[in-house]
Amino acid sequence: MSIDDRLAELGLALPDVAAPVAAYQPAVRSGQYVYTAGQLPFVDGTLATVGKVGTEDGLVDPATAADLAATCALNALAAVRSVTGTLDGVRIVKVTGFVASDPSFTGQPAVLNGASELLGRIFGDAGTHARSAVGVAVLPLDAPVEVELIAELTD
Repeated sequence: MSIDDRLAELGLALPDVAAPVAAYQPAVRSGQYVYTAGQLPFVDGTLATVGKVGTEDGLVDPATAADLAATCALNALAAVRSVTGTLDGVRIVKVTGFVASDPSFTGQPAVLNGASELLGRIFGDAGTHARSAVGVAVLPLDAPVEVELIAELTD
């Protein structure tokens, strides 16, 4: 089954590649690897939510942040496809996620599970990856989460 067929089966569609917000490219291919820039949770060109992640009122709920991490992962896959033309034959090697965290919040790994679990559903074993989940004070445009990945082209 192609990755496009798998996305359709999951009810997902890759968005257009988000325009860079500074001087960089959304993805760069080097040999058999594609490195994406950090992808924010843009939906139709707008951040879905802004703010810090935490469990207190007024903060972005961790479950919402996990959904946003999945959105970031879809944006990253769109960036990969923009330089490869297809996601068939792609293996996800590494995911790095950043969570704009309230100082008392320590659940960054659970937030990044949103991206990791989505990649697993899309790619199966080829979506199994190494990962870092990092809490930070602030992200660009006050985004709650940012995800970047490294993909290997196996075909």
